[in-house]
Amino acid sequence: MRIAVINEFSARDKNPFIIDALGCVQADVHNVGMTAEGDGNLTYLHTGLMAAVALNSGAADFVVGGCGTGQGFMMSAAQYPGVFCGLVVDSLDAWLFSQINAGNCVSLRLNQGFGWAGEVQLRHVFQNLFRDEPGGGYPPSRSESQRASRATLGCVNAATHKTMTQILDALDASIVGPVCAHRPFVEFIARFGVDEDLKRKVCGA
Repeated sequence: MRIAVINEFSARDKNPFIIDALGCVQADVHNVGMTAEGDGNLTYLHTGLMAAVALNSGAADFVVGGCGTGQGFMMSAAQYPGVFCGLVVDSLDAWLFSQINAGNCVSLRLNQGFGWAGEVQLRHVFQNLFRDEPGGGYPPSRSESQRASRATLGCVNAATHKTMTQILDALDASIVGPVCAHRPFVEFIARFGVDEDLKRKVCGA
């Protein structure tokens, strides 16, 4: 599994904690948003789009993002096709999201409530988020119904969105420009993306 970590600027200081906590997960982790020392001023509007591009291009299987409260990134990412994002506050949230919702993107609350032992909480979140095969259901008696609902949600998502290339064409340059100028992200899409049209839109090649 390839995980893209996409931080925005208000929680950029938490980026090292996220990367360190993901060390407990057997995955190929790529840090392609804002880092504690990196350049740029990406907001949750930009990182939500980045999550969508990473997932829809095939470059990432899963995106870990967030913002100060977690709400902004979640709302931004959820605007796009193929993104199933949940707000995860603690380790139980993480496990239930994985088992019931089987999403591909999480939004973390990285400033609000991030206090003493916050980095330990992150590790517990990731341990539970990736502990079991997603979509197992909870409680077991509701597993079949939950899997059917998740499949239906995928159909709703596909029916109610434009394609990512159409979306990129329609979005204002103030949103698309900083995304396409953020070199770690562009290089990640160029290297791992499999949707050639989307890669050209983002990477300009």
